[in-house]
Order: sequence, then C-alpha cells, then structure tokens
Amino acid sequence: MRNLLAFITKYNAFFLFLIFEVSALLIYIKYNSFQKATFLNSQNQVTGTMYAQVSEFKSYLRLKDVNDSLARENAKLRGMLKSSFYVDTAEKHKVADTVYKQQYTYVVARVINNSTNQSNNYITINRGSRDGIGKDMGVICGDGVVGMITAVSDHYSVIKSLLHSKSQFSAMLAKDRSVGSFIWGTDLNPRKGLLSLQNDAKPTMGETVVTSGYSLFPTGIPFGKITNLHAKEGGLLLNVEIDLSVDFAKLQYVYVVVNKYAPEQAGLEAVEVK
Repeated sequence: MRNLLAFITKYNAFFLFLIFEVSALLIYIKYNSFQKATFLNSQNQVTGTMYAQVSEFKSYLRLKDVNDSLARENAKLRGMLKSSFYVDTAEKHKVADTVYKQQYTYVVARVINNSTNQSNNYITINRGSRDGIGKDMGVICGDGVVGMITAVSDHYSVIKSLLHSKSQFSAMLAKDRSVGSFIWGTDLNPRKGLLSLQNDAKPTMGETVVTSGYSLFPTGIPFGKITNLHAKEGGLLLNVEIDLSVDFAKLQYVYVVVNKYAPEQAGLEAVEVK
C-alpha cells in the first residue's frame, strides 16, 4: 500500500493530466452531436468486430459437435435412399402390390486410429457391439467403400481397410454392369485399386466402379474410376486399374452398414453349402 501511494505521489501530475484529458473528451463528445454520433458508431463497430471474433471462436470450438451432428444426419438420410430398401413384390388378382422394406441401416462412427502406409492397413472406430455393430459388416463413407469390420468390442471396432493385401469385394462397372472382384493391388499406393473382370467385359476409361450388391453393401456405392486397362498374365482376365474415390489419409467419419437380412442369407447359404 505504501509503495502504491508513493507511486501515485511521484506521478501525480500525469494522473491529473489523464483525468482532465478524459473528462474534457467526455464533455466534448456529450455536448456535440456530431462527435457523439461518430463516437457511438466507432464504438458499435469495435464492439461488433469483437462479438464477431468471439462468435467465430465459439463456432470453431463447436465444430466437433457440428460434425458429429451432420454425420448422424447423413446416416439417417442414407438409410432413406431407395438402395437401402428391399423390394418385396407380389401379384394378387392381377394387381401389382409393391412393398418397400428397410434392408440397410447405418451406424455413424468416428475414426480414432488409421493407417495407410502398410501392406495391411486397419482403421479403429469409436463404436462397438453396444451400438449394434458386428463382425463382417461393411463400412462406407460419403465418398465410397471403406472396408469391412473384422473385430468388435463393447465400445470399439476394427475395420480391415480397402488398403489391405487380403481385401476383396464384389464390384461391377456402373455402365457395362459386368461383375468382377476388387482388390487393392501390390504397389501399396493408397489412392489406387484393381478390378479383375472376365475378358468379355467392356470397361471404358473414366467409368465408375461400384458395389454389385452381392456382398456387404447396397448396390451403387463407388470404389473409384477406371484410369488404366491392361490384361493379366495369361490373358484370362482383365485387370482394371482404379483411382479410389476415398482419400483414406483424410478419413474422419464412416458409416457401418447393417444389413438386416444378412443373418438369414448367411444361414441359408451355409445349409446349401453343406
């Protein structure tokens, strides 16, 4: 306290000048309409700028919640697509009675671990069996096919990425409709894949390669676009090179595909194999 008083006493002239200066400025602004309006406008501009910056900062802090909300909404909308429904058509008394039944639903999940530079890459997500996820379910994102669930715990799941030496999925040409087998390839390029087709297929450069509907996914989910055509050794198959539609290095959210009829189909096919 003594030091504070000594400081004020030492610089009393400066503080008196500052008080008189501020008082004069306030009187000048208060009793002159033009200066008052100018001051208020400047004050409003400064305040508005500060509020805008604070609002932008708060919006930045809320980005994670916004992304989570958008991902959930996308999963809901994807489940409403026509490709997510099973068409059960019956003809009675010459009247076509078509009923659409929900076949695919989607569980949104956030990527918490991911690799892209290995020969066998995996992705970990923050959803598990308590969220309805099971082994061998397909996984997609907004850009296309991501992979397949290989391991599940209560709260987490591991995905075998498309970028895996043993990844293999049924795929087809979007225009030609020829069905083949998608694999990653051997050059470890995270943006390339291969589609093996029969020789009678007629792929074209730039044609989209999509899911065939024969495996874990609805029909029409993209793998990528054709960028090169060449025959495998022996000439028995066409090996179509694909630019993958998914950038795995930037993957943040995925959708686990829940096929409601998968257990029924698997059970029937298991009996048939025996």
